[in-house]
Amino acid sequence: MDVLINLFVAMHVIGIAALLGGWLTQLKSLSSGEVRIVPSMVHGSLVMLVTGVALNGLNEADDVELNQTKLGVKAVILIVILVLVFLKRKEERIPKGYFAAIGLLTMANVVIATTWT
Repeated sequence: MDVLINLFVAMHVIGIAALLGGWLTQLKSLSSGEVRIVPSMVHGSLVMLVTGVALNGLNEADDVELNQTKLGVKAVILIVILVLVFLKRKEERIPKGYFAAIGLLTMANVVIATTWT
């Protein structure tokens, strides 16, 4: 079970890398207002959702005591990110504040994951 959990953790990290990496690549265009949602942001957020739910189930099945409050907060933030990404994924330009919110929520999710014990 540990190997399976570790594989899903790795996929979860790859998802966050895709989401945050896609966001970071657009920062260069922020000053000109040409930012948009790139496919890696959409796919990364979906990978995070699927692997996060799978990790929750696998850890529950392995009798690991989980902080459900932390996971709930992270899930809500991720769902907000998914909604933001999906609503504007086909637009050529999105508002700077909208784009910033996606990145800040993503970073908040990482901070919660790593610091909330």
